[in-house]
Amino acid sequence: MKIPVKYIVISAMIVLAYSCSVIEKASQHGFDSDYYIYRSERERAQKVYADLTEEKIDVYRVTNNKIGKKLISIPFSTSDSIDDNSIKFSEKNLDIDITTVLLKYRFSAKNLPAQLVTDFNAAIYAGWRHDNYFVKTSKDPLGNYKNRIVNRGYDFGIFTGPGTTLIGPFTTNNAFSNEYYGFMLQFGIAGFLESNIASFGIAAGLDYLLSEHRKIWIYNNKPWVGFVVGIALN
Repeated sequence: MKIPVKYIVISAMIVLAYSCSVIEKASQHGFDSDYYIYRSERERAQKVYADLTEEKIDVYRVTNNKIGKKLISIPFSTSDSIDDNSIKFSEKNLDIDITTVLLKYRFSAKNLPAQLVTDFNAAIYAGWRHDNYFVKTSKDPLGNYKNRIVNRGYDFGIFTGPGTTLIGPFTTNNAFSNEYYGFMLQFGIAGFLESNIASFGIAAGLDYLLSEHRKIWIYNNKPWVGFVVGIALN
C-alpha cells in the first residue's frame, strides 16, 4: 500500500502546528471545576457542576443547562467521622495528547524472525476519553478521616507522528549492506487505561519510511502492535 505524499505532509504539519498546544492540554487530565454526571447511593444520576477548591468540592444541580441550588459539599479536611455515601463523578470528552510507543513488536517478515524494538517515536493522539472520579476516604494515624479524588478511566482513538528506525542488512533482507537510522511516520489506533498520573495502553499501527530505501525495508506499511504511554505533564 502506497501512502500519498499529501497525507505525509498533512501528518507532519499536524505534529508541528499543534505540538505546543497539545503539551498544555496533556496536563489537563485531573479533576477540575467543571460539569459532570454525579452518582451516589442517595442521589440518582444527574448533571451537576462541581466547584473545586483546596478545601472542598461544592456540587450544584444543573437544570436546563443552568446552575441551580447546591446539592452537597465534600470537604477534604479531616474529621472524626466517616460518610459511607459512595460518590462518583463521570465525564466524556475529546482527548488530545502526546504519546510514545515504548515497545513495538514487529511480526515476522521475509522469513526473518519477529522483532521487539524500542526506537524513538512520538505521536499526537486524539480519542474519546471516559473518566470516572471517585471520592475515597482514608484514615490517618490519629483516627481522622480525609477525602481524596481517585481517577479511573479509559480512552480509544487514533494517532500519527514521527519516529526513527534502523535500516540495515537485517531490516532489508540483506539488500542494503550499511546501517543508518531512517526517519519514518507512524499511523495507528490505541486504547488507554487512565490514572491520575499517566496513561498506559496497547497500540496497533503501520510505519511508512520516508527515505528512498522504503521499497526494500521489510517493515514498510506492515502492521505492528505495541505498548504505548502518555504522561500528564502537571
